[in-house]
Amino acid sequence: MSQHRPDLPPDLLPLAQMPWFKRLAARFFGHGLTRLRAQHRASWLHGQADGFRSGHTAGFDYGFSEGKAEGLEEGRQVLLIRDSRSTEHPAPKVDDLLFDDWRLPLTADLKKRMKADVARLLPAHAQPSNAQWKMIFSDTPTTSVIAGAGAGKSTTLVLRIVLLSQYLGFELGSMTVVTFTRESRKDFIEKLISVFSLWGRAISVKEARDLVRTFHSRILPMVRSLPGFERLQAFETLSHRTGTDDEDAQANPFDLRINDAQRQQLNACYHGLYQRDERFRELIRSLSRHALQLKELERDHPDVQKRMAVTELAAQRDEALSDAIEDLWFRAGAWPIKGVEPKRERFEINGSRFFCHGYIPALDAWVMLGFDPRENAQLSRPGAKLSLRAEWAVKRTLFQAFCRKPLIWLDSYEEAKRVLASLAGNATAGPGFDYKIQGELGSAPLLDCFVSAAGFIENLGLDVPDAVGRLCFSQDDPDRHFFEALSRFWRGFEDHLLDQSPPVMTYNRMFSLFSEHSPENFKLLDDALLRPMSHLMIDEFQDVSPQIVSWLRATLGEVRKRGPAMHVGRSAQRTSLLCVGDDWQSIYGWRGSSPSFFMDFTKQFRSPAHTRVMLTDNYRSHQYIIDAAEHIVRAAPSIPGKKAKASGEALSPSPVNVMERDDEGLARRIEEHYRNGDSILILYRRSGDKSLIQKYIEPTVNVDSSLPYAQRRLRQMTYHSAKGLQADAVFLVGDCQHLTRSPYKNQIYRLAGLGQEGDAEPYDSAQRDEILRLAYVGITRAVQHCYWYVDGQDSQAANAPKASDRIGVGKPFFIDHRRARG
Repeated sequence: MSQHRPDLPPDLLPLAQMPWFKRLAARFFGHGLTRLRAQHRASWLHGQADGFRSGHTAGFDYGFSEGKAEGLEEGRQVLLIRDSRSTEHPAPKVDDLLFDDWRLPLTADLKKRMKADVARLLPAHAQPSNAQWKMIFSDTPTTSVIAGAGAGKSTTLVLRIVLLSQYLGFELGSMTVVTFTRESRKDFIEKLISVFSLWGRAISVKEARDLVRTFHSRILPMVRSLPGFERLQAFETLSHRTGTDDEDAQANPFDLRINDAQRQQLNACYHGLYQRDERFRELIRSLSRHALQLKELERDHPDVQKRMAVTELAAQRDEALSDAIEDLWFRAGAWPIKGVEPKRERFEINGSRFFCHGYIPALDAWVMLGFDPRENAQLSRPGAKLSLRAEWAVKRTLFQAFCRKPLIWLDSYEEAKRVLASLAGNATAGPGFDYKIQGELGSAPLLDCFVSAAGFIENLGLDVPDAVGRLCFSQDDPDRHFFEALSRFWRGFEDHLLDQSPPVMTYNRMFSLFSEHSPENFKLLDDALLRPMSHLMIDEFQDVSPQIVSWLRATLGEVRKRGPAMHVGRSAQRTSLLCVGDDWQSIYGWRGSSPSFFMDFTKQFRSPAHTRVMLTDNYRSHQYIIDAAEHIVRAAPSIPGKKAKASGEALSPSPVNVMERDDEGLARRIEEHYRNGDSILILYRRSGDKSLIQKYIEPTVNVDSSLPYAQRRLRQMTYHSAKGLQADAVFLVGDCQHLTRSPYKNQIYRLAGLGQEGDAEPYDSAQRDEILRLAYVGITRAVQHCYWYVDGQDSQAANAPKASDRIGVGKPFFIDHRRARG
C-alpha cells in the first residue's frame, strides 16, 4: 500500500484520511460545483495534491518494477558473458610425435666461427654452398636433404658431424651415421678421419667405425644383448670361414647369392621338414612335377612348323635314337637313376609313335633322357645323316608341341644327379630342381626362390605365414603350392636356425624383434645400446624398406620415451634425425625398398619442426649429362621442384650418344678413350652381355689389369652396382626394360599399403618407374662422355616399357644415332 509524503501540509491531506461525513459533504459539494462548472480553490488544491500523490506513487512503483527487471536482466547478461566454461568434456590429445619440441643451440657467433674455420681449413673447391650450409646448420629435430647425383653430400655430412661434436660438444657415442654398403662405409670413415684431423682432432679407426655403421651392424648388438643370444650369428653373413667380423661382413644387403654354409642350413632344414611333414611332401612333389616337366611350345611356333614335316621319319628312327642316348648316359654313369624305373613307354605324337626312357612313381611322371651338352656335338648313329644332337632336338620340339602327359626331360647328367639326390632323400641335398615364380625373369633352385620370396615379404614389414594366408591364386596356378610350401618351410627354417649352436637368425627377423609390432622387447635393452641412436644421420635414405622404417620409428620413440634420465651427464640430449637421399636414385624396389618413405618424410617421421634442404648443384657432370638424365626420369613420380645445375660448365659439353648395339664399335670407342687417359665405366643390364663383349675389349682390359690397382682406369659392373661411382666416359650396354608382371608381388605391395589406392598392380607400376630411375643412375655416372648402346627390336620385349622410349627428339643433350641412320 502506498504511503503519503510526511512533508505535506495538513490541509492537503488525502481525501481518504478525512472523517466520513466531511468526505461525503466534500463529494456532494464537489459534484455540484462540477455541474455548475465552478471551482473551489481548496478542493482544487486537494485534488491537485491527491493527483500528484497518486501519480507519484504509481510512477514510483512502475519505475521500480521496470528498473528491477532491467537490472536483473543486465546482471544475468554480464554473468553469461564472463562464464566461458565448455559444456563438453573432450579427452586429451595423443602425443604421437617421435621427437621433443627443441632446437639445436646455434648462435650467430657460433655459425660465424665455424664458417671462418671451414674457409681456412678446407680448399676452395670444397667450400660448402648456401644450400649445404643450410643442411649443416639445420637446428630442427628432423631434416630431409634431397641430394641429386654428384651433389657433394658426403663432405657436407662430415661437416655436420664436426658441428655437433666440435662446436656443440655432442659425444660421438650419441650419434650414428648409416651407410648402406661396406664400401661406402669404408670411404666415409676415411673422409671422417681426414676432415677431423684438420680441426686438430685425432679420431681412431675404432671410434670412426663405431660411429659409421650399416643398419645391419647396428641391430646385431641389440639382439646379442638378449639372454641366450650373446653369440648370435646372422644368416646373411654365415660362412665356413673363421674370424669373420659379423658387423663388417655385410658387403651389400641387396646381394641374394647363397654360399655353401648357408645352403647347408637350407638343405638340412628341408630334409627334416620333408621327412616329418606329409603336406610339405605333397607340395614339393607337385612343384617338382611342374618344374621338371617339359615346357610346352605353341604349335604355330616356327620350330614346330619346320619339324612337323619330318615327324614320321623321326618316329621311324626313334627307337635307335633312344638306344644311342641311353648308351651315352650309361657310359657316363648317370643311368639308371635310383627312384626312376627304367622302362620304355610308347607315346603317340602327331599320329606317330615315340619312346621315353623311364618312369618316376613318386612324381607320377615319365622321364626322357636328353643329349648332355658336354658330349661331342658331332656324334651320330652309324649311317645317320643327322647328328645325335640334331635328331634329339627334333624329337624334343615335337614332344613340346604335342605331348600332354607329365614328362620330365633331363637335359644333363648334372641335372639327373640333383633329381637322384632329391628322390633318395639325401640330407645334404635340396629339392634337386629349379623353379620360376611367375613374374621373375628366370628360374633358380627352389630353396633360393624360398629365400628370395621370404626376403621380399619381410622387407615389406610382413610376416611370411600371415602374408601367404592372405594371397590368392587360381586353382591351377603352381604358385599357389609354392607359397603354401614357403609358409611351412620358412617358419621351420627360422626355428632350425635358432636351434644351431651358436644360434642363427636372419637380419629381417632381428629387425622385426624391435619393430613397432614388438615395443615390449625394448624393455630388455640397456640405455647404452640406444644412446648411439639418439642422433641419426642416414645416407641413401631412398633405399630403405618398410621393415627398416618400422625399426627406426620404434627405436626413436623408445629413446624419447626414456627421457632426460637417459642423457644424464651428457652434452647430447634428446633425439634428431637427418636423412639424405634422392628419390630419382631409388633402384631396389625388386628387393622391397621404396622411395615413398623419403618422398613422404614428414608423414613417416612426425616432428614438431622440420627442415627441408634441396642440394641442386652437381659437382660431377656437365649440364648436357644432367639434362639428359633428368629428361628420362622426369616421367616418374618424384619430389617436386627438382632441377640440378652443373657447378662448372664444360668448355664443349658432349651430348649423350644413343646407338644400336655394336660390340665392335663399342670396343673401338673404349680403346680410344683409354688411350686419351680417361677413366672408363662399362655398365651392363644383363650379366650375359659382359661375356659377349669380352672378346672385343680384351686387349684394353689386359693392359689395364696389368697396372697397380690404384692406377687402373677401367671398371665393369651392372647398373645397380655403380651407385656412388663416376668416370670420365661411361658406356651403358643394354636398355632398362620392365619385361614381366608379378602377380604375387602386386598382392604383397597392397598388403603392405604401398602404391596408389585403386591400382591393381602397384608393384608393376613401381617397376615401370624404376626402369627410368635406373637409366638416370647409369647416365649420371658420367663426368664428360656417355654412350648408350641399346639392342634392336626384341620380339620378347616389343611392347615392354623401356627407358629409351623417353629419349628426347630434337633435344640438344641427346644424339640418337639410330634415328639419324634410319
